[in-house]
Amino acid sequence: MTEPADSPHRVAVASAAGEATAEVVQSAPTKKNEKPRGLWGDAWLDLRRRPLFIIASAIILVVLFVAAFPGLFTSVDPNVQDLYKARDLPSADAWFGYDNLGRDLWSRAIYGTRASIVVGLLATLLTVLLGSVVGLLAGYYGGWVDNVLSRFSEIFLGLPFVLGAIVILTTFNAGVAVPSGARVITQVVLSIAVLSWPMAMRIMRSAAISAKQQDYVKAARALGASAPRIILRHMLPNCLAPVMVYSTIALGAFIGAEATLSFLGIGLRFPVVSWGLMIADSRNYIQGAPHLLLFPAGFLVITVLAFVMLGDAVRDALDPKQK
Repeated sequence: MTEPADSPHRVAVASAAGEATAEVVQSAPTKKNEKPRGLWGDAWLDLRRRPLFIIASAIILVVLFVAAFPGLFTSVDPNVQDLYKARDLPSADAWFGYDNLGRDLWSRAIYGTRASIVVGLLATLLTVLLGSVVGLLAGYYGGWVDNVLSRFSEIFLGLPFVLGAIVILTTFNAGVAVPSGARVITQVVLSIAVLSWPMAMRIMRSAAISAKQQDYVKAARALGASAPRIILRHMLPNCLAPVMVYSTIALGAFIGAEATLSFLGIGLRFPVVSWGLMIADSRNYIQGAPHLLLFPAGFLVITVLAFVMLGDAVRDALDPKQK
């Protein structure tokens, strides 16, 4: 037999339950000013707890500071030669010793940071910009636009990097005896970007195809929003995460690519100072003077590793499956 809804027993039970609920609510901590976090807010909160991210960020900040203000770390001209000191070992006067032409290796390693970082940053920026634009257009419009742009990107994707760079840089420098520093840096940046943008395009295209199926894009299209507005205001912010991860890892890879091209004699050249050029200058003296190779290679490895570590940490923070 059930009790009436307004029976004294049921009223007492409901009153007691209400009081208990009120006590629980009052005892629970409340955050009145806390705002809901989005993808980037959650990622930043997660990144601050990762030792890998903190270590990589500290190394990168130091490297960027050295690249911006090399004069604070050495007062020696990196191109001053003293053949009497050629291949001298590290000492109190020269922490890293001298190279085969008697140039201070510490000074050259410090000033070489700028060229390597500038090439990596500019090549990454140009690669991501070009690949993102093409990828967004291919992913949003689909159909024949997607087919044409995808097949066009595959032409560059099929080119071997070193072979393509040799062809491009040799063509650029045909008939030029000694190209200027700014000119050769521009050539190396363009070569890396031209051969690398298809990967960024593929990543952005996949993200755009996924975003195009979401309800907010369909609603914007139903409300009469134009294609540029949908792409820039709705799709682009939601497609940036995978491209940001790629760009962080690619920056380190492009710094290594610059060193590879310089080592082969088709990248940066004198009077530019870079880690790749220092490694190239040491190749004939590795057995007799290994410090010529170890110090610039150490700078290069640490920097590339820091960017790769940063990219791994950002990828894990932005991946919902890692939560």
